[in-house]
Amino acid sequence: VHYTNLLTSGKLHSYLADIDRRATEFYFRAVSGLAKQEEVNEKLQAENQMLWVQKMNNIDSRATNMVNAEIIFA
Repeated sequence: VHYTNLLTSGKLHSYLADIDRRATEFYFRAVSGLAKQEEVNEKLQAENQMLWVQKMNNIDSRATNMVNAEIIFA
């Protein structure tokens, strides 16, 4: 019903654009915060690239799950 109302009122595009903007901002804040919390930084990247990639992939996955739970499927 919500989808149909947005579609017929012409507000669907702006609604989806707002969701996308909020999700993107939330994702980058989450990645930044988790990386800082776990000390995944340029120093680690220079010293041990494989460990850095593993940790960043893990952070990426968790941030994506957070975005899905908090914004997309909320």
